[in-house]
Amino acid sequence: MPPYTGFEQGPIRPPSEADSLLIRVNRNCPWNRCTFCSLYKKRKFSIRPVEDVIRDIDTVHHLIKEIAAGAPPQSLRGEHREVFAAWSWYCSGMESVFLQDADSLTYRPDNLLRILHHLRDRFPLVKRITCYARSASLARTPDAALKQLAAAGLNRIHVGMETGSETLLKLVRKGVTKEDQVVAGLKVKGAGIELSEYFLAGLGGTELSHEHAGESADVINRINPDFIRFRALHIRDGLDLFPDGGHIRFRPAPDLVLAREIRTFLERLDGITSAVRSDHGFNLFQEINGAFPGGKERMVAVPVKFMELEPEQRVLYQVGKRTGHLQRLDDLQHPERVAPVRETCRQAGITAGNVDERMHEMMQERMRRGLY
Repeated sequence: MPPYTGFEQGPIRPPSEADSLLIRVNRNCPWNRCTFCSLYKKRKFSIRPVEDVIRDIDTVHHLIKEIAAGAPPQSLRGEHREVFAAWSWYCSGMESVFLQDADSLTYRPDNLLRILHHLRDRFPLVKRITCYARSASLARTPDAALKQLAAAGLNRIHVGMETGSETLLKLVRKGVTKEDQVVAGLKVKGAGIELSEYFLAGLGGTELSHEHAGESADVINRINPDFIRFRALHIRDGLDLFPDGGHIRFRPAPDLVLAREIRTFLERLDGITSAVRSDHGFNLFQEINGAFPGGKERMVAVPVKFMELEPEQRVLYQVGKRTGHLQRLDDLQHPERVAPVRETCRQAGITAGNVDERMHEMMQERMRRGLY
């Protein structure tokens, strides 16, 4: 067994876990073949020894005891990353823990149980323990094991469904089928664990947008997850999103197509009680938040409102949202917020005819600078 190399945290967590203590149980992604994801490329997957994870938990526990006793952060002994993790978590209220990295269900259930029990022993007031998991891993995890994990404190799992389209699942090398997605989701729900399913808007590009929306809605309707979370596709220029597509080539969806896709997805959702969250800053419509069935009409109205805007107003929103001046469509009613956006459009020569191209260029620059 390799020696313990110190407290670790991975590169990512859901926005909803911003206040969570991050505990790394494995490194990177066991699948790592999805064409749209570059986060773990050229990084080797490995499972951390359970003793190392427990040692990380104990490190944070020791630091928390010192902080609770009144020790200022500069007096705490330890590496910067573990001191920062403990201090930040203490200040946020110590209510939730997120297990990293991409798929915690690759961990042996008995070892994961040891970690969960140890977390509960060290931090008995924690209200939520969550993780990412792939549908493929969940589908082959025994129901009894999932129920044991739930009883030990694992009470929410985030699953990157991305799409329910069989065509797209194959094109982007997701490694699961539509039926796998449904089976996995129902297993999580059956175990009494909260489930967050992610819809990746734009994944079908222009040609497959309608299929992407409709088939994804069908998966969600069959599962009825606790949460539906929106994410927006952004990939670097030159990346072949459909390497096995033959004559099928990916063409990015303009914002009008994206809005129509989101509207179709929401309209097709039926017979569910899921909460919807558009909780990422790069989403086109962050105000799509609510719950089914009562909030459906209001949520569908958001992309419809965008589609019905006059071209000039639509351009202002597209630019304002991407530059951070506008957060919601209603912000267009505030002249003081719109004025700098209008000036940006004037200086950069952005018009209704080139706005999608210019916004694409802006996102590419952000990715080159590591801002996305």
